[in-house]
This record gives sequence, structure tokens and C-alpha cells, in this order.
Amino acid sequence: MNPITRVRCSAGAVLSCLAGALIGAGIVPASAQDFPSRPLRLLVPFPPGGVGDTVGRTVAQAMSKSIGQQVVVENRTGANTVIATEQLVRAPADGHTFNIIATSFTVNPAAYGKLPYDSQKDFAPLTRLVYNPLIICVHPSLPAKTVKELVGLARARPGELTWGVSSALGGGRIAGELFSETAKISMINVAFGGGAPAATSVLGGHTSMLIGNVLDCSPYIASGRMRPIAVTSLRRSDALKSVPTIAESGYPGFDVTNWFGAVARAGTPKAALDRLHGELLRAMQLPEVIDTFARLGLTPATMSPTEFDAFLRMETERSGKIVRALGLKAE
Repeated sequence: MNPITRVRCSAGAVLSCLAGALIGAGIVPASAQDFPSRPLRLLVPFPPGGVGDTVGRTVAQAMSKSIGQQVVVENRTGANTVIATEQLVRAPADGHTFNIIATSFTVNPAAYGKLPYDSQKDFAPLTRLVYNPLIICVHPSLPAKTVKELVGLARARPGELTWGVSSALGGGRIAGELFSETAKISMINVAFGGGAPAATSVLGGHTSMLIGNVLDCSPYIASGRMRPIAVTSLRRSDALKSVPTIAESGYPGFDVTNWFGAVARAGTPKAALDRLHGELLRAMQLPEVIDTFARLGLTPATMSPTEFDAFLRMETERSGKIVRALGLKAE
């Protein structure tokens, strides 16, 4: 560290001299920094190929064109997104590292006995990006085409049907557990490290079904390699309008959606946070980004940092109640 420059200041030039001393010490006010000064890291807690990875890469590509630096995506998977989130806490609080987060961010505080970070104090919310319904899709060999038939099959074969999810305690797990409880059925959950491997397991006939993002199933639904049963939101997915909701299939009011957002480290200079927020919103308004997300069944749903902070706190409380009521724990 450079020593603080010793400067003799006259009474009328105190501010100018102070600024010179700070610069000499390598301490520059955030508003005066040229942010970003180097490539940015976008940590994605999901493996390549899934919807979370696609969200991150789509946003990163758009931001790279306008922010003046390359936004490099790093996939840091594991521990139900805790590994990537901890990486952000360990990074410098200068705005050059930020994260994609999802439903699991608000589930983990209740699911883990102890986390290596404080989810409400260690992060600076930037914005929610998108939300989307989840979908139940099954292997074509499973003799069920509707929610009613699936429930009947599960009751006839209790504890035999398996359902895969992209993460141990993400939106898919919450949706599946609530569906099982609501329909009073017993199925075996199998957690994977992302939507792509969860889908691969269904395609290979290793698990009976997948409860995940529309993107995880839609390519295989079109080719007949998976069969859609229902979506978990109150309204149908724009990407698969012919697929009914669980709510209209005999369980009124059933509504679970997934979402993705972005956060930086707490303590990041406001100028950097404002720039990141502005660039994320600019990216989300680009026609090519809107089209990409529409094809994936994702609905843009940006927020101000204040709104996103309130949303995260509300979701953490809501998810915590569900996790505790169902007795879910991180494995």
C-alpha cells in the first residue's frame, strides 16, 4: 500500500489537497473511478446448458456490448448454489464480480444449519431478471398423460415413482414437495446439479419425471421424447400454451414459479452498483434478449434494487415457512 502523501494545505484549498492525498494513497472516491476498469466476472451457480446458465450468458453477452468490458461467465456449481454465492462474498467489493441467483438463494437460509455468509447482510441486490413457471414432464413410457392419471399412478405405486430436480432445494424441489403434499402422494426425489443432467436422466429412463424449468423439457416435448403433464403457475406458459396448469387440473390455487436475479457484494461503491443495475436493465430491454427469453418461457420482471431487496426478504420468509413445514434439509 502506498503511504499517504504528506501535503501542506492552505485554508482555501483543503478539499483539493485532501483529494490529492487520497489519490497518493491509492484511495479514490467511488464516484471518480472509471468503472469497470477490467473484465467483469458473472458467477453462475448452475452447470452449462440449463436455464440458469442461459439467463446468465444471455445477460452477459448483452452487457459486454455496452459496459465497455467483457463480462465473463464462470459456472461455479455445488451445494445448492452455496459455492457460487460464497465465492462472491470472498471477492473484492468493487463491482467487478456479481452473481446470478435463483429461488435457492431464499431457500438455503432455512435449509442449512449454517451458511458461510449472511444472505440478508452480505449482498447488494441489483434486480430480479425473469420469472417462469415450472413444469412436470415425464418419460413417454410412464402411463400417465394428465395430472389425474399421474396422481392415480403414484397412489397405486407409492414410493416407486422418481422425480428429478435441478437442485436439492430449488424451485423445482419446493414445487414437487408441495404437489406431493397437496395431492397426498409419495414419490422419491432425486436432485441433480442442474436442469440439463436432470433432463438427461428422464430421457434415459432413469427417473420417471422432471419437475423443472420449461426450458429443461420443451426441446424434448417437441421431439416426443418427453410428455408434458402440467405447469405449476396459475396461468399457462406462453411457451407451451397447450399444457394445462396444476390449478386447473383439480388443485385450485396451486401456484409455484421460479425466478432469477442478480446481486453484488455488500459494500460495493454506489457508483458501481448503479452502473451494474443500469446495464442489466438496458440488457433486459434489448429485442434479442426479450426474444431469447420468450422462446424459453421466461418473463422479464426487473425491479429497482430497493424493490428486489424487499422481494428477497419476502421470499426468504415464505420459503423458510415451506422448508420448515415440510422438514426439508440440505443433504
